[in-house]
Amino acid sequence: MNVQKLFADRIGGDKFGTSTEIYKFEKIKRAKAEAKRNNPSMPLLDFGVGEPDQIAPEAIRAALKKAVDDPANRGYADNGMREFKVAAAEYMSKFFGVQGLDPDKEINHSIGSKPALAMMPLCFINPGDSAIVTVPGYPVLATHTRYLGGTVIKAPLTHENGFYPDLKALEQHDLSRAKLFYVNYPNNPTGAAPSEDFFDRLIAFAQKHNILIVQDAAYATLVYGKPLSILSRPGGKETAIELHSMSKSYNMTGWRLGFAAGSAKVVQAYAEIKDNMDSGQFKAIQLAACAGIANKDLADSIKEHYRSRLDRMTSVLRECGFDAKMPGGTFYLYLKAPKAAGNSTFANAEDASQYLIKNCLISTVPWDDAGSFLRFSATFEANSPAEEQAVISELKSRLKNADLRW
Repeated sequence: MNVQKLFADRIGGDKFGTSTEIYKFEKIKRAKAEAKRNNPSMPLLDFGVGEPDQIAPEAIRAALKKAVDDPANRGYADNGMREFKVAAAEYMSKFFGVQGLDPDKEINHSIGSKPALAMMPLCFINPGDSAIVTVPGYPVLATHTRYLGGTVIKAPLTHENGFYPDLKALEQHDLSRAKLFYVNYPNNPTGAAPSEDFFDRLIAFAQKHNILIVQDAAYATLVYGKPLSILSRPGGKETAIELHSMSKSYNMTGWRLGFAAGSAKVVQAYAEIKDNMDSGQFKAIQLAACAGIANKDLADSIKEHYRSRLDRMTSVLRECGFDAKMPGGTFYLYLKAPKAAGNSTFANAEDASQYLIKNCLISTVPWDDAGSFLRFSATFEANSPAEEQAVISELKSRLKNADLRW
């Protein structure tokens, strides 16, 4: 049997698995391993991790322990428990002022945002259709659009445009078969927060071209200003589906739970596809989430943990030459990459990232999609305020000695 002849074209066909190309995160992984081998006594400072450094709040963990022992929770959840949908509606009301969402028709749970993003193209994309996606960004919706024979229109997030997509520039593309517009605010990796003005212009754009907005709100509570949902804006519920996640807001990354909210018809389509893809998240996890999702104090304490770190990191990075300022949201700092250090020059952010790992044992994530930038995450490991300060102080010391130039 020649299994190589059987692979679908969407994943490479008979060339699947034969590429020698090394992807960005694999390069980072290899560089970190090499740096540790060459410097066994020097700890690696890892600012590249993109997930919370703490465990879920005690109230959520306690609710899970109780729910696990209840025999009523042993079965399939299918398209979700009503208790979680009701709690999600309360969360949308308390945090974002989105009133009156029908938990039975306008909310449906997901096993994290990633599967929800993968399913959205299945609801809308036919061969030849297109989806607009912001870059840099999370690639899942674009990947599945291509899997289905669709095309992807990239909307660069540039520093000059405040890391919002240039809607006027998008008008130059053929949008006649565009069906989905993926955005993510607060934004990973840029840290840009949503604004009422941007959401209003985005809604008007979507109405003009009959395009559904898919707003990935995974970092919705990690905003250092007023939290904002696109569903709270005029016309938002009619033109957008918003995806929320427990992963970042409540340190529940590995638990895999979120929800989609928006117009009943779109939620119905998502639920139809989902019902043929999975059998729902474990009921005990959904019930555990109910213990925390609408609790602003819990979310605010987690947000303060990152805000405090980001504030100190911003000061240090500015002292070391970076054009750093507090982000509008997320737990990331997205900074213009240096162009040189010592006797080395960098062609792009990836070069700069590799240099920092190998020579300074500082790990970041490079982005070269719309300018050259490095992403520093505030999710580095530290078990106390003293350890946090020690990591940040060591970051300053190493960068000061790196002779970085822009």
